[in-house]
Amino acid sequence: MKPKGAKQKMNPENIKTMISPDRALIGAWLIALVSTLGALFLGEVMGRTPCVLCWYQRIAMFPLAVILGIACYLSDLNVRRYALPLAIAGGAIAFWHSLLFAGFISEAIQPCTQNGPSCSGKDQVLFGYLPLPYLSLAAFSLISLLLFLSVKKEQK
Repeated sequence: MKPKGAKQKMNPENIKTMISPDRALIGAWLIALVSTLGALFLGEVMGRTPCVLCWYQRIAMFPLAVILGIACYLSDLNVRRYALPLAIAGGAIAFWHSLLFAGFISEAIQPCTQNGPSCSGKDQVLFGYLPLPYLSLAAFSLISLLLFLSVKKEQK
C-alpha cells in the first residue's frame, strides 16, 4: 500500500481518469478557438498573407472551432467521429510544414510559389522566436489527443 501523498506512475489509464471526457472536449474546443482567432489576427490585423500550407491548415482548423463549440454546447461526445479526421489531416499538413520550415524537405518540392508568401521564410516566425508551423502542429496534436480522451468511461 502506498502512502497517501505518494506519486503514482503515469500511464494512459491514469491520464484517462485525470481528465473527464467533457473537460477534454472543452479543452479541444478552446485550442481550436484560440488557433482560429490567432490565425485571423495574424492575417487581418498584422497583415501577414498565409502561405499555401497555412491555407490548408486553416481549412482544417476553422471548422474545428465551430464543430467542437457546438459539440460542447450539446455535450456531444461522439464529435470525435467527424472532428478527429479534420484534426489528423491538419496535423499531417502541419507536420509537413514543420519539416519544410526546419529544412528537412528540399526547396524543389516546396508547394509555395515564388511570387507568393514563403512557407519557410521569416514571416513564418511570430515575435522573432515562435515558428508558426510548430505552433500549428502542437495545436492539432493536442486537439487530437484531447479528442481521444473525450471517450465516455465504461460503467463497471
